[in-house]
This record gives sequence, structure tokens and C-alpha cells, in this order.
Amino acid sequence: MTTPEHSSSPAAAPDPGPPRPPSASREDGPAGKYLRSHPFSVALAAVTLIGGIASGTFWGRFPDELAAGLITTGQLAYWWTPVTALVLVDSLIGGILVVLLTLTAGAYAEHRLGTVRAIVLFLGTGIVSILLGVGLQALTLAWGSDWGAMASLDLVLDPSLGVVGMIMAASALTPVLWQRRIRVVGFTLLLMFALYAGDSDSVFRLIAGVLGLVAGAFVSRGAVLGAWHRSSFREVRTIVAAVVAATGLGPIIVLVSGSFAAPLSAVVAGFAPITETELPKSCSSDFTADCVRQADAILTAGPGPFLVSLVPLLLTLLAAWGLRTGRRAAWILALVVDVAIAALTGGVLGVTELLNQKTRDLLRAEDAIAIVLATLVPLLVAGLLVATRRRFQVRAPRRAALQFLATIAVAWIVLAAGYTAIGLADGENYLDGRPTIGGLLADILRPFVPAGFLPPPTEEAIPVDGVALVAYQWAGVLFWAVFIVAMVRLYRATLLARSADEEARFRELLRAGGGGTLGFMGTWPGNIYWFSPDGEGAVAYRVINGVALTMSDPVCAEGAERDVIEGFVHHCESQGWSACFYSFHERYLPIFRSFGWQYLSVGEETVLDLPGLELTGKAWQKVRQPLNRGQREGITTLWSTWADLPPKYAAQILAVSEEWVANKKLPEMGFTLGGTEELKDPDVGIFLAIDREGTIQATTSWLPSWTDGRITGWTIDFMRRGDGSMSGIMEFVIASAALHMKEQGARILSLSGAPLATKPGHEAVDATVMDRLLGWLGQMLEPAYGFTSLFRFKSKFNPRYETIYMAYADPARLAAIGLAIGSAYLPSATPKEYLALVETITNRDGGR
Repeated sequence: MTTPEHSSSPAAAPDPGPPRPPSASREDGPAGKYLRSHPFSVALAAVTLIGGIASGTFWGRFPDELAAGLITTGQLAYWWTPVTALVLVDSLIGGILVVLLTLTAGAYAEHRLGTVRAIVLFLGTGIVSILLGVGLQALTLAWGSDWGAMASLDLVLDPSLGVVGMIMAASALTPVLWQRRIRVVGFTLLLMFALYAGDSDSVFRLIAGVLGLVAGAFVSRGAVLGAWHRSSFREVRTIVAAVVAATGLGPIIVLVSGSFAAPLSAVVAGFAPITETELPKSCSSDFTADCVRQADAILTAGPGPFLVSLVPLLLTLLAAWGLRTGRRAAWILALVVDVAIAALTGGVLGVTELLNQKTRDLLRAEDAIAIVLATLVPLLVAGLLVATRRRFQVRAPRRAALQFLATIAVAWIVLAAGYTAIGLADGENYLDGRPTIGGLLADILRPFVPAGFLPPPTEEAIPVDGVALVAYQWAGVLFWAVFIVAMVRLYRATLLARSADEEARFRELLRAGGGGTLGFMGTWPGNIYWFSPDGEGAVAYRVINGVALTMSDPVCAEGAERDVIEGFVHHCESQGWSACFYSFHERYLPIFRSFGWQYLSVGEETVLDLPGLELTGKAWQKVRQPLNRGQREGITTLWSTWADLPPKYAAQILAVSEEWVANKKLPEMGFTLGGTEELKDPDVGIFLAIDREGTIQATTSWLPSWTDGRITGWTIDFMRRGDGSMSGIMEFVIASAALHMKEQGARILSLSGAPLATKPGHEAVDATVMDRLLGWLGQMLEPAYGFTSLFRFKSKFNPRYETIYMAYADPARLAAIGLAIGSAYLPSATPKEYLALVETITNRDGGR
């Protein structure tokens, strides 16, 4: 660990979340720039808001003369409504959602298409989708379809029709990664809304999306686009997880839309409101259809059964969460849920209806199609899971899997036994009198299964009141709560640890050469290792919130860098992690450029070439003066390792370090910043400056780097100066160390990285948003960690500068990567320490 004045290693790359740096031009503020870049999107959002207020649609008024749809005669209501329906919304919530969609995804589409093409595609896809949708309504109405009859009364006011068409058209001009995501996730959501909600808006939006996709094929002709190659493990997982999550949103879509007549709304029939009344006493002797209906209402009334009805949704979302990171347990859960939904839907809706003589005679073609669709959708998702099964191989340890199975088995047995015992003890609250054990066991699964997937209840073992009814309605809630918690614990049970043998193998590869000047930091606690199949290459990394954060250059022989990097990336993809290569040198940039990865500078390493080093000339005056002064004052130096240090010096180092930490309110940093524990490594060199009284004036530690088994370089890490030390003591100790290392035959001395710094003469001419943000963040953190003074201090030694970088594959993960880096640097910071950091940043006059 280093002092703020002279911290010696790169600090965390910033989270991209902070506000725009103040260095942006005042005349070209973010709002003005956004307006000029997306004039149509801004205008459409404004028209939507103004139109909603002026027409009264925000307050419940619905102007039929401006809405698109059929009148009961099967004709278009008014010829102008396909246009007016694209600028008005039918509710305040709808208006807010449309404005958000327009100003985000719509603005992105306009940026890709250009304003003129965006306007043409918005109007074209929107108007044509309305005309085709109205035609579909008329056709189904002529066939006598229930949906056609209901849709003919459903008038549409929805600008999102044109926005969706515009987005799908623009997807043809986006990078391949985003093209896949927009189309797969977008059409999955559009299809789910059309099948579960079934309202005209949803159907029209699906049609608009298809039209936009077709239009995009024409718009992109002649454009230079990336080829659609094989998807990475991570991308497949992301897409599959999104599809699974979207298909699990059916119950929510039905609730929001209030539609129980859509093709797949029958799957969530348990959500349909049923009026609960007291069950007639006659039902105990004559269990009629009305009794069945009312018994079902009693059993499914209240929050307990409602929460159980949400189980398919919750399990699907839980599975999607795990699928995103490649969990095998999540894959199994998703497959079981989809197969179970298909089986229960087909059984309850299909077989039951066919076996019932009355409903079978009334069953029409569209009802049969609805049953087939309701069964087919989860089966198609299950087929997708089977086809991509090799992408989900991240398995939990065997012990964790057994604990999960034991937990849910015990939970079910206890709750089932408790429900049975309560049923026997509270028999007077059952419809048919005190139930038998056989009757209770025959219906033992009913409390745990959503009502929409259950056949009608029989007269035996129906609780109608009291503790028995409470037990029936809440046993399933408790079981599924235990199941979800146990599954989350299973997801987190990943074996990430390193053995002494792995660390020894990593050190052997370091000694053979590789890893660069910062490579030795990979031996520090917190890092684990990946080794190439031939064992000749390695990468040190740590996993934080799904981000595999590496340290320094890959450790391998020259010429094997690409294979090692590609192998590690493949390993991360197979584990469901996002790889982020951190603090590597410029010579590796061509590899990441060939991947199409994003990269940015995170600092400058200052390096001295020791052969021929002479502290002469005017350029070295600021270093030579402290060196000469120290020699006049009788300050001596000692080169050692921790094990060889005299005990009195070891005690002094620990005391000075502990005092330094105790006097700082700021959180102590880690990752690339070593502390006293890292000093104790037998390979780490310690260089001390000691005065005539035997008191340590300054302490430095040095990390070795090797070439063919011989130490050829040293990198500074730990720096402390004692109280009352000579002015310029750090210049003295570093200059003395450089001369000593030169005598020992070392070729490189690295003063490590200067975080968020730019080497002189290489400031960005056409700075990007990220460049400006890095500069601004460096200014903000200066009072706390002294990055600028650190860079100026190192410049005294006339070094050459080597830029250090970070690289990552997916820009969408940059926020998560930034948080992971921050967590790596501040792994144990307390809220109090974070508050001190904020206070230091905001108090520019203090803090050091």
C-alpha cells in the first residue's frame, strides 16, 4: 500500500455512471447536443406529451374520431386515423412509456438511420401496420372469431407502433452484437404481448416490427456491416436468458392488459377474478358445477393462492438469471418449468376439455389453436434450451447440489405433513366433514400448484374455513419461498480457490519470463489462476459480480500471447463471466483490436532503463540534490528481504505502517496496491533508508520480474516515510535503489503506474466522452489520492512512459466492470470510509 502522495500502482478505472465532466463546452451542453442529434425523437416526444394534454387522453378522454380501428360494420372508422393514431396515446401511463421509448431506443434508431429516414420509416411502418391490422380484424370478424369481434371494438392510439418499426429497421445498421439482441429480445417481447394480451395495440406492434425488419433489409443495402459469425458462449446465454424471461412474463402481461381472451391468457386463468361467496350446504351432498366453481373461488381467494399463481413467473425469472451466467442448475430449472407448463397446460386445457362432453361440443377451431399455442410456446423454449445445452456447463459443487436437494425435500415433507396434520385436527372446517388421510394425500399436491394448472376440485378434502383453509392457502407459498432461496444459494456455490500447487506453477512461469513489470502482483491473495492446456501460459484474475478481472500481462512465452488470451476468454465464456483485461501493456492491443473489443487507457507506467543510467546533467538536478544531502547527513541504505530483516527494522516498518493507516480516514486500497503482508513474500525486495540513530527514514518494496530465470527488473510497490524524515527522502531512496539495482545487473526499474494519467504530448486531440470522463475523475479524486502529484513526482526521474490499458468485449457491461474494479480496489471499505472519501473529494482544500 502506498501513501496518497506517492501511491505507486494504477487505481481503479472509473465507473461510467458519473455525470458528464464539466470540461464540456458550455455552449454545446448535453441537452443541446442531444436535441441536434435527435430532432425527430425529441419532437415526437413533445408532440406526444402536448397532444395527450390537449386532447385529454392523459385524463381519461378517448377521442374516437382520432383513433385507428374498425367500426362494427367492418370498415375503417375515419381515413385520417392511421396518422392521428401515431401521435396520440390513450393514457397517461402509456404516454410516459412511449416518451421513454422514443427518447432512448427511438433516439438510437434515429442516430443510426438519420433523421429523414427515421421519419419516413416511422410513418411508413406505423401507417401500414395499422392498415394491415385493421384488415386482419375485418377478416377474423368475418370468420366469426371472438378475437375479431372484440378487436373490432378496440380502437388504437399508440405512437409506439412507428417507433417499434423504426427500431427494427435501424437494427439492420447496428453492430452484429446489438443487432442480435435487438431482434431476438424485441421480437420475443412483441410476440409474447400479442399472444398473452391479444389487444389490437400488441398485434399492430408485432406487425410494425415485421415491417421494420423488412424495411431494414432495404435500408442496409450497400452498408458495410460486420459478418454474423458464431456467437460467443456469453452472447448465447444472454439471448437464451432473455427469451426465457420474456416468455415467463405472460402472467404479468395478462394482469396489466386485463385481457383474459387472448390466445395464451388461458394459461394464467388462475389470475381471472372470481367472486367468492359462501358455499351452500347442499354442496356436501350434491357437488354440482356451481359448487365446483364456488369451491375453486374459496380455495384460490386471498394473497396466498395469488402468490402461488406467480410461481411459474418467479421460477422462470430465477432460471433466466442463472442462465445468463451459464449455470447448469438454472438450465435444469428452466427446462423442468417449461416442460411442466406445457404438460399441465395441455392436460388441464386440452385433455380436460376434450373429455368433457359439453365443452367438447362447443370447442371451436380458434379454441383448439389457442390450446395448441399455449402448449407449443413452452415446448419451443424447452427445445431452445436443449439445442443450447452445451453453453450451460457451470456446475455447482456436488456438496452444494446435495444440500439444495435435501433442503427442498425436507421443506416439502414438513409442509405436506403439517398440512395433513392440520386437516385431520381441523376436520369440521372441511366441506364433506372430517377428511380421511387417503383423501388428504390424494390432494396433497394441490396447495403447491398454481390454480390455473389444476383440474376442478372434487368434493372430498375441500377446506372452507379456519386453520385448515389457511394451511391450504399458505403451505405452497412457504415451500416456494424456501425453494427460491435455496436455488439462489446453489447459484452462488461456485468453487473459486487456488491451491499452493497452482501458485507455485504460476511463480515458475513468472521466473521463465512473462507477465511484464506488473506480473508479480498476480501472486497476491485474492487472485486465482487459469492455465493454458499445455501448462505454459497462465492468467491471474479474480471474479467479482460476474466479471473476471485480470492483472497485468498474460504470463507466457513470447509468441503465445494470442493463444493464451483466447483460451482465457473462452474459459470465462464457459463460466458465464465477462472478461476484463486490466493493466496490460500496449504491445497486446493488436490482439484485442482483432477481437473487436473496446479498450481505454487507465494510466501511465513510468520506467527507467538502468544500463547507462547516470544521474548527471540538469535534468537530474531535482533527484541529485536529495541524494547528495542524504549522503551528507549520514543516511545509509539496506537491501534485504523480510525474512532477513533485523527484528528492530521489521518492528519499525509495521509500526510506521499501522500509524499511517490509523491516521487516514480514507478507505485502504488493494488489488494493485500492496500492503505489509505483501512485503513478507520471500521474492520481494525491501530497500530501506536508515539514519545515524538506526531509525528508518523511508521504506520501499520492490516486485521482481524475470527473464529466463534471472531477475532483470524491479517494480516499486510499498512506500512509507517515517515521521521527521529528511525532505526529499523518497527521491533519495529511489535513486539509491536504482543505482544499487544497476550494479546488480538489473535492466529495468519501474515506478509502476500513474493512475488516470496521460504522458506528456499525448493528450487526446479529439477527446471522446470516456477520455473527458477519465480526466474529470482524475481531478475529482486528486484531493483524496493525489494522482497528479504522483505523476509529477515520478516525472523527476526522467522516465519513459508506457501506457497501460484495460480491454473488454461488451460496452453494455462497462458499468458492471467499473463496479468490479472499484470493489477490487476497495474490498473492505466501510460506509464510514466511503463517507470520508466523499468528504475529501468535496473539500478541495483538505484531504491529504
